[in-house]
Amino acid sequence: MPKVTSVIVPYATYLRVYEPLAAFPEPERSQWARYARRTDRPSYQDELRRALADLAALDELSEELPPPVMDAVLPPVLRRQAAQDYERWLTINPDARPWIRTATWQVPINWFVLVSDEEREYDKGASDDSPPVLRYRTPMVQARRRVARGLRALREAMNEGPLIDGLMDVGRWLEEFHPRSLVELDYGGLVHVVPAGTLEDDHSAADVAEGIAALRRGDGAGAGEAYARLVERWRSVRNLRSAN
Repeated sequence: MPKVTSVIVPYATYLRVYEPLAAFPEPERSQWARYARRTDRPSYQDELRRALADLAALDELSEELPPPVMDAVLPPVLRRQAAQDYERWLTINPDARPWIRTATWQVPINWFVLVSDEEREYDKGASDDSPPVLRYRTPMVQARRRVARGLRALREAMNEGPLIDGLMDVGRWLEEFHPRSLVELDYGGLVHVVPAGTLEDDHSAADVAEGIAALRRGDGAGAGEAYARLVERWRSVRNLRSAN
């Protein structure tokens, strides 16, 4: 019988970029074309397992989990191996950049700036084999335009802050990709811990857009109300981390 553990593995959300085949030179283009035709493409669970072994995810986990829990989730030997593999990969691919950004137990607020409520896709799911899905997809040019507009509104309202820093970082990342790319914000495995009703009522992208529009109008009270809704919604989700 497998050992029962109280360790909760953080559930990951994703910000992905899908580039067109035209963005890649040969032979890489043909390799990606063959990959797209595969029937055994990785699921979000595969991505979660990779995220937990990825160096960036390790940095985030080390800040969130106490050492004993971290060692139970990923033993030190595996973390050292992941770090060594990552260093070798960087040596071979010095100009590489990630196509997927990962967060655990949340969707960073600056990610929602890239999308709109009209692009929201929600599927309740019918069974364990067909879990719920909540995601947004938008063209790269639209995502970049929203970043620029969002930064302009935020800078006019405040000189600095973590939201501005995070949005600038995401904006620089988006500039690395082909302009005809597709950007996807995916709630990933988080759908398994958030109640169905909460997911169905989650319109965080609309709240972010409303807050930015209020800042643009000089309506500080309206922006504060939209931000308060976001904080309360995501506080309740993050509290699930400590639930047994």
